Amino acid sequence: MTTDTSGAASTRLPAEATLLRIFIGDADRFGHQPLYEAIVLKARELHLAGATVLKSPMGFGHHSRLHTAKILQLSTDLPLVIEIVDEPDKIQAFLPVLDKMMDGGLVTLEKVQVIHYRPHTERKG
Repeated sequence: MTTDTSGAASTRLPAEATLLRIFIGDADRFGHQPLYEAIVLKARELHLAGATVLKSPMGFGHHSRLHTAKILQLSTDLPLVIEIVDEPDKIQAFLPVLDKMMDGGLVTLEKVQVIHYRPHTERKG
């Protein structure tokens, strides 16, 4: 961890990193909270570089049951994807924690190349 010019702590990512992608449903829970929220908060607590939750209007999983946001087929379990990019060792250390949180779903890993990872700055108009 380093400090940027504003004094805020920043994390550097190596050029070669790992993408952890987690496929779950928005109805999945961990205790009393949505699973996606529990995963993101745990990733933040463990100082991973960042996490993004993406909601999908349609998908299917292991049982081939269609989940869709169409009005006539309103699903209460829309697909979600959580993406986390960090150093391979940090992602590997997070996997056992993630495994204890999930009942079902799909988890994938892939090598990625980090082009840049920096905080937003105010643009002068």
